[in-house]
Amino acid sequence: MKDTIVLYPAFGSGHLMSMVELGKLILTHNPSFSIKILILTPPNKNNINDSTCQYISSISSKFPTINFHYIPSISFTFTLPPHLQTLELSPRSNHHVQHIIQSIAKTSNLKAIILDFLNYSATQVTYNLEIPTYFYYTSGASLLSLFLNFPTFHKNATIAVKDYSIHTPIELPGLPRLSKDDYPDEGKDPASPSYQVLLQSAKTLRESDGIIVNTFDAIERKAIKALRDGLCVPDGITPSIFCIGPVVSVSASSEKDENGCLSWLDSQPSQSVVFLSFGSMGRFSKAQLHEMAIGLEKSEQRFLWVVRGDLKLDDVSLEELLPEGFLERTKQKGLVVRNWASQGAILRHDSIGGFVTHCGWNSVLEAVCEGVPMITWPLYAEQKLNRVILVQEKKIALELNESKNGFVSGIELGERVKELMEGEKGKEIRDTILKMKKSAKEARGGGGSSLVDLKMLGDSWREHASWNSLSPNSPFLFA
Repeated sequence: MKDTIVLYPAFGSGHLMSMVELGKLILTHNPSFSIKILILTPPNKNNINDSTCQYISSISSKFPTINFHYIPSISFTFTLPPHLQTLELSPRSNHHVQHIIQSIAKTSNLKAIILDFLNYSATQVTYNLEIPTYFYYTSGASLLSLFLNFPTFHKNATIAVKDYSIHTPIELPGLPRLSKDDYPDEGKDPASPSYQVLLQSAKTLRESDGIIVNTFDAIERKAIKALRDGLCVPDGITPSIFCIGPVVSVSASSEKDENGCLSWLDSQPSQSVVFLSFGSMGRFSKAQLHEMAIGLEKSEQRFLWVVRGDLKLDDVSLEELLPEGFLERTKQKGLVVRNWASQGAILRHDSIGGFVTHCGWNSVLEAVCEGVPMITWPLYAEQKLNRVILVQEKKIALELNESKNGFVSGIELGERVKELMEGEKGKEIRDTILKMKKSAKEARGGGGSSLVDLKMLGDSWREHASWNSLSPNSPFLFA
């Protein structure tokens, strides 16, 4: 029977793909292992969306030692925001998870299970079954340092972050000085459901066998050192930290160019195009899209823009969403596509010279790996914290100024785009991120810090005794 690692990603394509890439990385350096991946199915649906199904089918055909197990759908109504919905879906799925784990253990040597941190409630199964349990933290070490410190921060707090003055500094181990605005919204109000589930999640991560982080030393050296020195958990023991990044999705060269983006880029000069893309949940109002169009036109730069409007705008045409005549006026310099484009393949293209991003960690790492300088436009979750790291600490991005309600003017966007593509500051950022690109490659190369951590991780699994569901001492939690 093969030594097997079970991966359990959070709900959502970004979490799934990052976890699959982790599985591929594990197999590259531990070919004797097999990988089993559990798939959460959206509530009230019998199957997941077509693009995710195609992705899973493609991985299954190319990597026969990666197998997928679908967790049956459960009917209920979400109350948390979209990026936290796994926190509600996961605990309701625990009885299914246990049965799948026990089934897997009958035909393989189960060495460990790796959970997305949003699936922390699955530890009710894994800890009771005494299966070695690790977490894969798809955000960076900076957020992890804040997250592991969260129970201590909560215990010592005299007022909630939401009641801080904008000028009150927040000082945390491994992080630059933060303001109230930089702190993740979900951690500001102890009375909110999001706060309480994240607090419980943080406590659970502290009890794990180890935390695997998608980062590397050069981009987050300060936060990684604070984690390993135990500064983030002063009132407890920090789990082993394995920094194995950057782990980024690499699309196949045969991937279809569905929107014509790559063929359009082929006709553009080297490093001349600014790319605007904001992730699967980066949606904008019609008014904001209108301002973005104005800004791009004023910048006089070439652009490739992935437009995703509010849900209520799904049936509205691009011509109606954008200023009158915009598409016609900019057709020689710009390409606008709706809803989706192959971000990784686009960032790898030689014509891309800048990236306006929501600062999601996967997007940040993709840009770093390709040496593409950024303009930061954070939208939710930890993205404002990531902005601080990118702009202030690492100086590989420009900051986009926004109004109090998060609105960005066309003038502001246009000026920042022009500054990145033509200005002295943009040239400095480009030089800095090209050095970071080299560091990222070195981390993953022979003797690199990420490869060293990955080997330590594999060795720790080999030392674990295999868990067997047929053992007479194995408790059965959900009869």
